Amino acid sequence: MALYDNAAAKDLPLEQDLDLLARLLADTIRTETGEDTLKQIEAIRELAVRFVWEADTGAADELASTLANLSHDNTVALARAFSYFSHLSNIAEDLHHNRRRRYHRIQGSKPQRGSLGHALEELTGRGVSAEAIKNLVAATLIAPVLTAHPTEVQRKTQLDCEHTIARTLTMRDRQALTPEELEENDIALKRVVLTLWQTREIRAFKLSVKDEIENGLSYFRSTFLKQLPRIYIELEDRLAALLGEPVALPPFMHVGCWIGGDRDGNPFVTPEVTLHAVARQAAVAFDFYFEEATKLEGELSLSSRLVEVSEAVQQLAAGSPDQPVSRAEEPYRQAMAAIRQRILATAHLLGKFRGGILSDAGAQAYGHSSELAADLRAIAASLQAHGSAILASGRLRRLIRAVEVFGFHLAPLDMRQHSGVHEKVVAELFAGAGLEDYLALDEAGRQSVLLRELASARLLVTPYANYSEDTAKELAIARTAAEIHARYGAAALPNYIISNAQSVSDLLEVAVLLKEVGLIALSPSPRAAVNIIPLFETIPDLRGSDAIVRDLFALPQWMCLVAERHGVQEIMLGYSDSNKDGGYLTSNWELYKAEVKLVEVFKAAGVQMRLFHGRGGSVGRGGGPSYEAILAQPAGSVAGQIRITEQGEIIAAKYADAEVGRRNLETLLAATLSASFPAPKALEADTAERLALMEQLSGFAYREYRDLVYATPEFITYFREATPISEIAKLNIGSRPSARKATNHIGDLRAIPWVFSWAQSRLMLPGWYGFGTAIEHYRKEKGEAAIEELAALYQDWPFFRATISNMEMVLAKSDIQIASRYATLVKDPEIAQRIFGRIKAEWRRAVDAVLAITGHKSLLGDNPLLARSLKNRLPYLDPLNHLQVDLIKRFREGDESEDVLYAIHLTINGIAAGLRNSG
Repeated sequence: MALYDNAAAKDLPLEQDLDLLARLLADTIRTETGEDTLKQIEAIRELAVRFVWEADTGAADELASTLANLSHDNTVALARAFSYFSHLSNIAEDLHHNRRRRYHRIQGSKPQRGSLGHALEELTGRGVSAEAIKNLVAATLIAPVLTAHPTEVQRKTQLDCEHTIARTLTMRDRQALTPEELEENDIALKRVVLTLWQTREIRAFKLSVKDEIENGLSYFRSTFLKQLPRIYIELEDRLAALLGEPVALPPFMHVGCWIGGDRDGNPFVTPEVTLHAVARQAAVAFDFYFEEATKLEGELSLSSRLVEVSEAVQQLAAGSPDQPVSRAEEPYRQAMAAIRQRILATAHLLGKFRGGILSDAGAQAYGHSSELAADLRAIAASLQAHGSAILASGRLRRLIRAVEVFGFHLAPLDMRQHSGVHEKVVAELFAGAGLEDYLALDEAGRQSVLLRELASARLLVTPYANYSEDTAKELAIARTAAEIHARYGAAALPNYIISNAQSVSDLLEVAVLLKEVGLIALSPSPRAAVNIIPLFETIPDLRGSDAIVRDLFALPQWMCLVAERHGVQEIMLGYSDSNKDGGYLTSNWELYKAEVKLVEVFKAAGVQMRLFHGRGGSVGRGGGPSYEAILAQPAGSVAGQIRITEQGEIIAAKYADAEVGRRNLETLLAATLSASFPAPKALEADTAERLALMEQLSGFAYREYRDLVYATPEFITYFREATPISEIAKLNIGSRPSARKATNHIGDLRAIPWVFSWAQSRLMLPGWYGFGTAIEHYRKEKGEAAIEELAALYQDWPFFRATISNMEMVLAKSDIQIASRYATLVKDPEIAQRIFGRIKAEWRRAVDAVLAITGHKSLLGDNPLLARSLKNRLPYLDPLNHLQVDLIKRFREGDESEDVLYAIHLTINGIAAGLRNSG
């Protein structure tokens, strides 16, 4: 099965990989299901190719008829086959990106855009000194943050198999194999493909939070612990080369996590689960340090007869519990043995390490990760002193970096809860303490009593009160947070995020709750062991964010707490809910405006701003290329401070493969460095004329979007019947419920299933709706000059260009003809025709507008790689969509058998794989 047509010579290896994987999968299908089934799958694929690539309408009719008459067994086989074609294509394409990147490096080509080398070259080329870059990095914080948001359909078992396929394919690419080795490689691939085929790809059980924790930790083992230190070292070495002196950077980049700490809407995140999450993270860190120390113990076999070892290393060696005669002259090995035993003793003290099966021989535990780093640096210094610096520059240097970055906690875990929960808890505490009726107070009154309690030494909680279950749980969370700080350090649990933050009192409520356990205090001296972070996520909240922060900074008490946090205040911006609230264009514009206004508020208050971007995988939830997104931020909004969520299937796509993971981490760093030193052109980008134009376009788009989604009474019916939202809810893809409340209102539906459902039906509505109407209105006012003006903006303004480019990608993945089939699932034909007709007309307007503004003849005209990739996926995607519609129709008409639901879920899996960023 040749998957790619007209491949360029540079892409020949990709075509070969795809052909190999397709052949192996076809052989497996033949063996497992029979020749007839394979022939039918091949025939359907050929029909789809004729329809997609050749626009053969006869093939379309024949395809629909063939799919409608498939037996159940062949339906399942087809859904599984086409799903795996998409998954295997993803593997091959990721490897090809690695291959091309390596090729450019081997050829000595100029650094590629998005690389660290390119960023430094570009910055120094326009006059930014290496010293300025070093100073910026010294005060920088960059963090991708993993969340458990449920858009990853695949099981971890599948992801592990795909990782094995990637590793085995890489072996063929990186070295010349003998015929025997090549045959062995083929057999290894066949084994994994067969294992995939014989493994159930849909979970038969509901994921628990603990399952999600383990899934998240797998990326630390495979990628972060090994690759992040290498990025640090590359930056240090590049800066050292520019400065002509050694550079040692402080920890400035880490990987954060929400999994086990995010309680907003997830009743299964309990105090016990949060403590378990931190303990498991620590265990992974200790496992890694122990393994690396053991390897160094084996490698550093230097004899004291041949080299002069430092006094510090001799003291370390003397403390080794293991002193065999065979190592009497090998002080480095003895020193590493002592370090290894102390790592073990520390892990045992914290209660987590491989089930406690290894003995630490009574070694003294480390009090802090800095002590372990100091011991390792002592070994490195000794090696350098006797001319063996090269021995300190490999594994040892990377381990020192890992310890400095990951500490004994591995990743900072964020807590998150909805502001409404805090309000009720504080009200109950006030009532129990005989104080004011908190809920009856206005905002000024609330601030007054909360500040009073923050300044008071007394506690509100009493052991004699009977608190409600929700309040008792929140108080237990606070006590658990204090326990984690005492046991693992403040870095293990440094942040508390407030969802739906709408007032200053929302932040003060959390401060009061944390004061109850000693993590926040104003007297006798200020203490702020936790960052309290507001999350602004709806259109009204974004519009009011600057006023809330300005009022917050007007409180001397709060400024004392900010000073305790090194003068940094973090703000989180929500892309998902703002999109669901106001549509794609308005969401992007209101986020941009909020950042511009916040920059001014922070500047006036003399506070360092750190923005935390709550982006999802799909464009409708803030997704899209991270590099372009960061460069499109307003000038002054980055300044070396940025956190970004990584969610659902995007985590696996970015970080399952170590090499791909390193590239994505490097891209995040490179973009942050570039955006922190905005070019003069970027500083002048936000002209009054541009801001006024965007305000006008946003207004047009907002009214059209709100009129459809919130003002059309039957729209919710259309959405629930014309998408697989109810079937997605039955998928075991996350521990969190799909809605905050059991209502039939769009506002109560979580943004993730909202976007995921539209992606499955190939409308992608959250990623474009309203834009076409906005441009149409503007053209009516300005005539054809409007397009010339917008085309110039597309060329010159990074924000507008990124907005249009992401929308173009979404529209390219949409298919209005397939979406029309989903409309037939709506029971009332009048509703279906009226609402789909309106959506279809807006889709046409959006496509025409994008093509006019970009000047492209077809969608993705400037991105041939993505266009080719998408084109070659469509013969697998389109039949899965057709199957899904037929299966949903059967299921909803009464055939609610497990077989039919299983087949529906298979199609959801395959479509998500083909689209890649769908949730």
